[in-house]
Amino acid sequence: MIAIGSVAELRAKCRLADGSQIPSDFCDLHRENMDNLVISSQTRPNVLLRRIDEVFDCWFESGSMPYAQQHYPFECNEQEFSKRFPADFIAEGLDQTRGWFYTLMVISTALFNKPAFQNLIVNGLVLAADGRKMSKRLQNYPDPTLVINTHGADALRLYLINSPVVKGETLKFVESGVRGILRDVLLPWYNAYRFFALQAVRWEIQSKEKLSLHENGAMQSHNVMDIWITANLKSLIQFVHKEMKAYRLYTVVPRYVVVSEHT
Repeated sequence: MIAIGSVAELRAKCRLADGSQIPSDFCDLHRENMDNLVISSQTRPNVLLRRIDEVFDCWFESGSMPYAQQHYPFECNEQEFSKRFPADFIAEGLDQTRGWFYTLMVISTALFNKPAFQNLIVNGLVLAADGRKMSKRLQNYPDPTLVINTHGADALRLYLINSPVVKGETLKFVESGVRGILRDVLLPWYNAYRFFALQAVRWEIQSKEKLSLHENGAMQSHNVMDIWITANLKSLIQFVHKEMKAYRLYTVVPRYVVVSEHT
């Protein structure tokens, strides 16, 4: 068996079945063209080698991504490659369990006896409200553009990343859920900010001073509310860093929502 690694090698080693040379501009590697090529066997006289009937699944190409993207080992040496392999994390949908995830694992195990990634983020599938696959034919889902124009991109984003989808589970998408996030989370937060901004402007007018950030002011305050808000904020920051570092994305937004509501 001979494995051809490039078009140039193909031209050098192969000829047409009638014995003639391959055209110099040959570059179409589709099956109907490859079936007409032969290679003389180097170990068996008068034996011609042809393309094997078995064809790699197209996922083989996707599974080769860690090496192909760097053109390893041709344009990327071992030292540079080791800095990027295995990847810190990859992310894809649950449907890739038998596709990309599988071929990544198979190829990296065969080549290096280890996984191609250190962490894996898997999102679940977003279905229509009736539990069926979203379909253009059935029109069983709301227009995404209208959802964003009506409720805002932030509300849609927060609805999705605060749902079972982030845990690799299924979500039945309902527009009322996006509306609920806007009503219960984003609008209260925005109204609280607007109240602060209006009072800040009022204070600047009355005091004739410019309001500035005093980073240590809250830390030095003995006011119970200041202490409680500061502690909540510090705790949230530490929690987010810890969970994101561990790739537990599904715990971050629920914690933020709780802090936002209570603060």
